[in-house]
Amino acid sequence: MWNDDLLTKLLEIARKAGSEILGVYAQDGEIDFTFKEDNSPVTEADRRANSVITEQLEGLTEEIPILSEESDQIASKTRLSWTKYWLVDPLDGTKEFINRNGEFTVNIARVRNGVSDIGIVHVPVTGVTYLGKLGTGAWKVASDGSTTPIRTSKLGGDDSIVRVVTSRSHRGVFLDKIVEALSAKFDSVEVSSMGSSLKLCLLAEGKADIYPRLAPTCEWDTGAAHAVLLAAGGNIFDTSFQMLRYNQRLELLNPYFIALGDTDYAWEEVLSPVFA
Repeated sequence: MWNDDLLTKLLEIARKAGSEILGVYAQDGEIDFTFKEDNSPVTEADRRANSVITEQLEGLTEEIPILSEESDQIASKTRLSWTKYWLVDPLDGTKEFINRNGEFTVNIARVRNGVSDIGIVHVPVTGVTYLGKLGTGAWKVASDGSTTPIRTSKLGGDDSIVRVVTSRSHRGVFLDKIVEALSAKFDSVEVSSMGSSLKLCLLAEGKADIYPRLAPTCEWDTGAAHAVLLAAGGNIFDTSFQMLRYNQRLELLNPYFIALGDTDYAWEEVLSPVFA
């Protein structure tokens, strides 16, 4: 169990947001949604969760700015001057939410100097929460409050099996090339798909080894789970194998990336030819 008041408070905030989301999720009939300017869907649950999270974060004694997917846009000049801020996706996996498949999350991260160092990923349908703090550790909290430390897994010396997790909504030629490159190195390549930031959490708890994301994402999509993965021993890299960092560019789009559980493995040697 962690000994950190901030992690405990963030867990409470994420659960409150999750309750707001479930209130909409449980309503009869199809879930209403509209489209934002970027053509992504937004629901009443997104707005309710965002209101809870931003109000609660503003109430913390540590006053730092908030960057949320569902809040008003902040001028890039202002944002780039921040050295510390909250990065929030109140409902990651809105498409999964609309389809009622349960694979959506509440994401809250703290970013300091470009690194996501605290993260909370809450799964409203199951009540499970993943949380981590860089340098302290990572945990999985069950709906009943029982807590288990989590760590990424190490690949076996015989290179027999590698577990790949992919996006449920995005799969393309690059992913097929990665699977082909891994198949040349490993005896078995197991591929599964999942929605939202849960893919990164699978790496954090040692249930997957690699998550290649070769389609657009925004920084709030990855920030919280990246912190959990970092705290658990993994990391996220761009296709040049540079660590994914936050609030470094005018736009908030992430580059294509590869999330890895075992950062000691020679991934660059295996995968660099794919991106050459």
